[in-house]
Amino acid sequence: MLAYIIGVVLFALGICISVALHEAGHMVTAKAFGMKVRRYFVGFGPTVFSFRRGETEYGLKWIPLGGFCDIAGMTALDEVTEEESPRAMWRFKTWKRTVVMMAGSVTHFILGFVVLYLMAVTMGLPNIAAASEPRQPVIASTSCARAATTSAQLNDTACPPGAPAPAKAAGMLPGDKILSVGGKPTPAWDTVLQIVQNSGGPTPITVQRGDRTLNLVVDIPRVQRLTSDGQVREVGMMGASTQIPPAYLHYNGATAIGATFSFTGTMFSETAQRLVQFPERIPAVISAIFGGERDPNTPVSVVGASRIGGEAVEQGLWEIFFFLLASLNFFIGVFNLLPLLPLDGGHIAVVWYERVRDWLRGLRGKAAGGPVDYTKLSAVTMVLVVIGGGITLLTVTADIVNPIRLQ
Repeated sequence: MLAYIIGVVLFALGICISVALHEAGHMVTAKAFGMKVRRYFVGFGPTVFSFRRGETEYGLKWIPLGGFCDIAGMTALDEVTEEESPRAMWRFKTWKRTVVMMAGSVTHFILGFVVLYLMAVTMGLPNIAAASEPRQPVIASTSCARAATTSAQLNDTACPPGAPAPAKAAGMLPGDKILSVGGKPTPAWDTVLQIVQNSGGPTPITVQRGDRTLNLVVDIPRVQRLTSDGQVREVGMMGASTQIPPAYLHYNGATAIGATFSFTGTMFSETAQRLVQFPERIPAVISAIFGGERDPNTPVSVVGASRIGGEAVEQGLWEIFFFLLASLNFFIGVFNLLPLLPLDGGHIAVVWYERVRDWLRGLRGKAAGGPVDYTKLSAVTMVLVVIGGGITLLTVTADIVNPIRLQ
């Protein structure tokens, strides 16, 4: 239980650090361009402490759920003093404002990349091919065909005296690729297992050995086995196994760079896919709140992610802990760039709308228009805030009453 609590706290702390660095990204780039940053705080609520360095106040607040960076004149509606006015953010060039607003998401991407790189050189990166591609029907070793009706017996690889070794007796060798069993093609190892388990007695098996094709006959016995659904059934067994691909791939300091970039690209693609599927998964979240089975692919809140992180630490699965932390950083980074207010992506969309609008006005010989009036967008912004708050409430509730758990 203590390990679980430590895991939850560590994961929540990781999220807080990520969000704090997100805001630091805004602050650093704004200062670099000469904008005035009034305040940079980690957390919300009452102030624990603060100090001023230069023109910026830095501090920590009691509720460590995020933070904020107060840049003078982020929009033309923001009140600025006479001294701040020349350095108001909305007065700066479009590309500079864009960089400042993108800096938060870019920080998340950098954090995610760093976490994945450190995983690559230590515990390894998840082997995506092993999860997505079927195992090839290539023999790695031969053994005996024995009964196993309990989990302990399944894990015991020793062969009892007199147990038959059908595949070995038929002349099957490691490296043989099984082309067919009983005349049925076997493109994958799962197909081999399915056919063999339904077979019994002398069964023709065609294998490829180097550049030769051999026709073997394997006398498949029927034995009692504990199957994946927890039931004991009589199945055919030939006493052969294939190589199980590693769940994680390890790299050195140099090769990890390319591998991490490649894996990051895959994660961006999966993140975009999750965002597209996000709305259609909300009904499943509602169903889970009222007792339905929780789909592991449904969205989770910070509460749910922290609980999974806690379970990962409790079970010693640190690779899942860090992978989840990297995934969350990528998701937050991409989500925050959606062209919706009040997200950073919404502000970027407004900035570029102003740019394109003024360019079109210039083509018609007109002067540039003024800054966008954010009051006209307040209704849409409020609707999106309410929707976002509602989704957050749903996911938090589901993560409390019916959480996703590690198997």
